[in-house]
Amino acid sequence: MTAVAMTVNGKAVTGDVDPRTLLVQFLRENLRLTGTHVGCDTSQCGACVVHVNGVAMKSCTLLTLSVDGANILTIEGVATGDKLHPMQEAFRQNHGLQCGYCTPGMIMTAVDIVRRKGHELDERTIREELEGNICRCTGYHNIVKSIAAGAKAMGQGAGAQKAAE
Repeated sequence: MTAVAMTVNGKAVTGDVDPRTLLVQFLRENLRLTGTHVGCDTSQCGACVVHVNGVAMKSCTLLTLSVDGANILTIEGVATGDKLHPMQEAFRQNHGLQCGYCTPGMIMTAVDIVRRKGHELDERTIREELEGNICRCTGYHNIVKSIAAGAKAMGQGAGAQKAAE
């Protein structure tokens, strides 16, 4: 067993892990953060997406030891208290989920898309950027609509925050 330490959702965590432990296993089994899903075990579906030092990554392909000292954000850390993140709220308002299994990974990917591409996203960009995230229930129409709405809402939130400063 090897000691590992990182910050997960703003909290310092430590653990002893087998060197072969994947980050998704550490999050789910050691920390009981079960919002990060295992959907395929081959990095094809995107259900396991988390942010590592601000960048979306598939946690089913990362060894926990490789993120020792990193800042990890999971779906459980996206909301602020009882207030949903704008992207979560957009998925809720625009029916961007059905069974919900892919939703955490979709939301984490969507937040990263906004970070990289900005708040005005067209359908083509969203669909291209979602490559690597699979939803087995939908035709993606409401997911794309949700991401576009969430991106705009995130931009409005940033503007309101700057205006308050």
